[in-house]
Amino acid sequence: MYASTVRGLLVRGMLAGLIAGLFAFAVAYVVGEPPVRGSIAVEEATAAKEAAPAAPAAGHAGHGAAAAPAEEEEELVSRPVQSTVGLATGVLVYGVALGGIASLAFSFVLGRVGGFSPRGTAALTAAGAFTTVYFVPFLKYPASPPAVGNPDTIGQRTTLFFLMILLSVLLGVGAIILGRRLAPRLGNWNATLTAGAGFVVAAALAFLVLPDNTDAVKPEFPAALLWEFRVASVTVQVVMWVVFGIVFGVLAQRLLAQRTDPAGAQATAAQPDPVLG
Repeated sequence: MYASTVRGLLVRGMLAGLIAGLFAFAVAYVVGEPPVRGSIAVEEATAAKEAAPAAPAAGHAGHGAAAAPAEEEEELVSRPVQSTVGLATGVLVYGVALGGIASLAFSFVLGRVGGFSPRGTAALTAAGAFTTVYFVPFLKYPASPPAVGNPDTIGQRTTLFFLMILLSVLLGVGAIILGRRLAPRLGNWNATLTAGAGFVVAAALAFLVLPDNTDAVKPEFPAALLWEFRVASVTVQVVMWVVFGIVFGVLAQRLLAQRTDPAGAQATAAQPDPVLG
């Protein structure tokens, strides 16, 4: 019974992640694409300025006219495809994957973090996932437009970002364990505050220990455009996790209500699930 319940939660978590990904894609396309296009335009303008040949001397005008600019590299995937099909594919796969992982985390914490209903636990799981998987790493290594960073350092930047995610998740799990152990002595509220404060302190120490991002944004890059991109990045993640928490909470509540109410389950056994079929 427990295995089938976890399997059902996993399927519903992936479905909720897919739905959340659709909302996130819409927000990313409407809010996130304009600063991306703007940053690419800045990069192209800067590259054209740097590649512009110096004005030829009068006696060498013929040689200057004969010099042709270097041909631009042809993109393997055009920008219209990147901003639609590519963006949708990436966001939806991301949503389904994280939805499945979050549903497994939900299965673990359900009934272990207070007397919350499945909907309440789903909301806490979504909030915890957003905080540990995205927001805390974002504070240390904030997102930058794709045209800003140095391509030669992308491996180092990716490694540091995922290391920060790993540390943040481990610290979040540690905070949950600490809160549970302190609850009998301090009460749920005080234990939660203590564990939360411990998480903040530990995350701050991790910020100090991990190296900074040496691939800094160039001073000439428009600050307003950078701010717009980072706000859009946070907004997309907020929308994804809010939608996931709401949708998965409803689906998990229905599933668990059927598993814990035999009479209700028998009454609905002959009817297919209107969501999953």
